[in-house]
Amino acid sequence: MDQRNFTYLFYGFAAAWGIIAAYLLFLAGRERRIRTQIDNLKRMLEEKK
Repeated sequence: MDQRNFTYLFYGFAAAWGIIAAYLLFLAGRERRIRTQIDNLKRMLEEKK
């Protein structure tokens, strides 16, 4: 294989890992927001009792 092909392969893998990392960060933030909303709802239910 040509050295240039390995360069493209590296950039392809780097881009794929970057996209996966960004998606995981997005999911973690979304989970945090949902947990906060659930905690707020639980607190509201406790206050009504």
